[in-house]
Amino acid sequence: MHSVTHGEGTPLLMIHGFCVDHRLLLSLEPVFAANGGWQRVYVDLPGMGQTPAGPDIDGSEAVVAGISAFIKETFGTRPFAVLGNSFGGLLARRVVSDFGEQVLGLALICPVVFPNHADRDVPVRTVLRRDPAVTESLDPEDAKDYGDMAVVESQENWELFRDHALPGLRAFDRRAIGRIAARYALDSQPESTEYPGPTLIIAGRQDHVVGYQDTFKLLGYYPRATISVLDRAGHNVHLDQPEVVRSLLDDWLDRMSMSRISELSS
Repeated sequence: MHSVTHGEGTPLLMIHGFCVDHRLLLSLEPVFAANGGWQRVYVDLPGMGQTPAGPDIDGSEAVVAGISAFIKETFGTRPFAVLGNSFGGLLARRVVSDFGEQVLGLALICPVVFPNHADRDVPVRTVLRRDPAVTESLDPEDAKDYGDMAVVESQENWELFRDHALPGLRAFDRRAIGRIAARYALDSQPESTEYPGPTLIIAGRQDHVVGYQDTFKLLGYYPRATISVLDRAGHNVHLDQPEVVRSLLDDWLDRMSMSRISELSS
């Protein structure tokens, strides 16, 4: 599994969403770089980015198996934290279920709660502000991809989308994605018991892909969860509201650090 590592310290596994790659989450680097002691490990999921996917990658369970093998090989028995975005949020919750106390904390950004789209409570597609000067200047394919996701169109927002989302959208293996999509649901919901570690859940109020209301159904399983629903934000909430997301992540990192101090002193 291809990965890119930044920094040194306690591992923090970064899992992106469907049909993109690790670059989608690289815009979060400033907050992690400012909080010393975290080694950020960004992976490309099978069939996405630079990670190939053979015929054995035939669904989400196979992707989970690949992530688990990567964790065991890369982190061993060291404690680590995990952040998952969209499809990666579904996978990150499974990582917590499988690795238990080894996981120091969990962050979810626009996570998939229900794999079947028909089961999701999603708002209608909404664009709060259009910027024809931006969209009309783009290649038609780029304009469509950006227009499908943007909530508040602007030059700055387009550039974030161009640099972080678009590369993965142009690189994924369509055959592999088709196999995974055909068996997208995990064998069971990841939550089997409560997870007591510091947790952060961020959703976009205008997220028409996974919605925001379903995230509240996770709270009973995560007693130390902070949940935030951000207006003027869609499925790429960390690109739409970067400063607020970074502030929330900064608090999450602080909570994990305090938890570790408390454990060491007890």
